[in-house]
Amino acid sequence: MIPTQFPVYVVLVAAHVGLHAAMAGLRMTGPLFALEQGYSAAQAGLLLAFFSISQILIALPAGRVVDRLGMKIPLMASALMASGGIALSALSSHFVMVCFSAACSGAAVGVSLIATQRHVGRTAQSDAEIRRALTWLSLAPAISIFLGPLIAGQVIDRAGFSSAFLVLALLPLFTFFIALRFSSEPAAQARDARKRSPWSVWRTPGFQRLMLLNWLMTSSWELHNFLVPVLAHELGLSAVSIGTLLSAFALAAILSRIAVPKLAEWFSEWLIICGALVLAALVLAAYPFLPGTAMMTLCSFLLGGLLGSIQPTIMILVHRVTPRQRMGDALAMRLIMINVSGISMPVTFGFLGSLVGTAAVLVGSSALVVAGSVSAFFGRPRGDGSGGEHEQGRRGS
Repeated sequence: MIPTQFPVYVVLVAAHVGLHAAMAGLRMTGPLFALEQGYSAAQAGLLLAFFSISQILIALPAGRVVDRLGMKIPLMASALMASGGIALSALSSHFVMVCFSAACSGAAVGVSLIATQRHVGRTAQSDAEIRRALTWLSLAPAISIFLGPLIAGQVIDRAGFSSAFLVLALLPLFTFFIALRFSSEPAAQARDARKRSPWSVWRTPGFQRLMLLNWLMTSSWELHNFLVPVLAHELGLSAVSIGTLLSAFALAAILSRIAVPKLAEWFSEWLIICGALVLAALVLAAYPFLPGTAMMTLCSFLLGGLLGSIQPTIMILVHRVTPRQRMGDALAMRLIMINVSGISMPVTFGFLGSLVGTAAVLVGSSALVVAGSVSAFFGRPRGDGSGGEHEQGRRGS
């Protein structure tokens, strides 16, 4: 059992890294394997879609199960799902099997996200603690995106794809053994919530506006990752320069998440989110008019910092506005929106970019982000406009 005096969110970060690093490694290994075997780029893209599709399909049932059973059992089950699914690709390295492994690992990460995020919201004793916990938890994907591809790449170069699949299959077992050390939660809770449709959580005051902001943040993130490299290529920048742009964005996103607890002591969470989105939109709109690589890198760093600060801040507000017994449903809805955006936004941006040009898409999207952010801020729930500590009773209701 994890000692109560030990910061539980530090342990949860370690647990989530095991699962997420396996998925991140597979996201690199799977398409490379497919291309190596002669499959087309479109088929490799289809393989990547399985990571998101499986999370969309499993999110709602996972939210209900987590609300009933707590964190331990779903986290253990997700670790075994990911490990077993990826191990099948090590045994039979066929394209269809790799797609199945992608679906298993994607679904497992989705379940673990819902389970761990809900757990920190229930165990935190104050707003300051929940800020700290969610900020730490948001670092897990960033660490995993670094570790997973690094491990997979080293193994592929030395021992081939089958060995890489096998090594990746071992990573979730780290999560499983950490989950074993947590105590189980009572299984019979939220009985009333199980009688309601999970979609009814959208009627929770403030939830719709939060999901609007979440969608604006995700869309801005996807817009940067997809269109900024395209714009840089149109401007004749080298591959090294484009890689520098994306690296600056990722580094700033990590650093800004560490600063979220301190920012939330000074400003309202609604102000942090809406203000960061408006500033991020202005940065995106400025991209087509920047004079060179140095300025684009600076703006990429600024954009990463702004958008990186939003994700943990949105999670703080989700835990605040959502009734305790509906937390699984709320987190599931958020996960669905993120993955739907991840699938649809690159296609949409690519289509619009071919019609009106990359610069026009950046400027037009920025205007929509500003309009949505201002609307959400002025329509936020009453009594939630200032920073500082809030009563814990809302989450305990």
